[in-house]
Amino acid sequence: MTELSVVELPDSDVAEVPAGTGPSRGWVTSKRRRSPRLVRYLFRFIAIAYLFLLVAWPVSLVAKNTFANGWSSMRTALADPLVTSALKLTVYVSIVAVILNLIFGVGISLILVRRRFPGRRALSALIDLPLAVSPVVVGLALVLTYNRRDGWLGTTLEGHGFQVLFANPGIIMATVFVSLPLMIREVAPVLEEIGTDQEQAARSLGANARQTFLRITLPSIKWAVVYGVVLSLARALGEFGAVKIVAGNVAGRTQTATLVVEQTYQDFQQNTAYATSFILAFVAVACIVIVSIIRPKGNK
Repeated sequence: MTELSVVELPDSDVAEVPAGTGPSRGWVTSKRRRSPRLVRYLFRFIAIAYLFLLVAWPVSLVAKNTFANGWSSMRTALADPLVTSALKLTVYVSIVAVILNLIFGVGISLILVRRRFPGRRALSALIDLPLAVSPVVVGLALVLTYNRRDGWLGTTLEGHGFQVLFANPGIIMATVFVSLPLMIREVAPVLEEIGTDQEQAARSLGANARQTFLRITLPSIKWAVVYGVVLSLARALGEFGAVKIVAGNVAGRTQTATLVVEQTYQDFQQNTAYATSFILAFVAVACIVIVSIIRPKGNK
């Protein structure tokens, strides 16, 4: 057998680390734990600051200017017949638009999720079109389609005594156009999540399509529908660009609340503009807050 020789190094070649001078394992672990925590807090601060500067602060300034002189601005605005007429028209248009969004939004969501057909992806992309283009472009498209002179449908409808532009139907169509995607994008993901197992079980037990929808599908998507209704309502209350193009801004007839805000502000009636803006913002925010509070935690 071959003998192995062991070479011993001099003591001077061995580096000794004095006790207490090296990094402690606990100290390294603690530092690693603190770093992600600091990063999380930094991101939270940035997000909160961004929302404050972009949303909370401007809205609070509207409220501050509205009540700078107490309730006088609010009383002046509500005593103005043009403002009250515009608010009534806005409420009417918003309610009708929300009802139409509810019916067609849920129906289109069911078609997109439960059916497979050619052009399904194109339809899904088309639904997001109102969110991608300017509302002014939407209003102009409606004018080109429904004007009485050379519109594709306007001439025929006007011939039968049905006016779309510069009337309530045009305002409702523009409002539905820009707010419908909010309903669909709330309901469709929930339909995807719940699947079809319960619906198929109900059909196997003899339930028809109406019974299956009312007893199985609708209870499963009710909170998505409620939140979609709230978002559609908030969007309908605040719509400006498309409505301004198709409404004509006729005071007392086709002038909505957002158009009143613009006119009164340009006429140096800032108090009335602030008060009307506060009413619209308060209703929209209140609806969202109330739904967020009463919505079950498991559905958030």
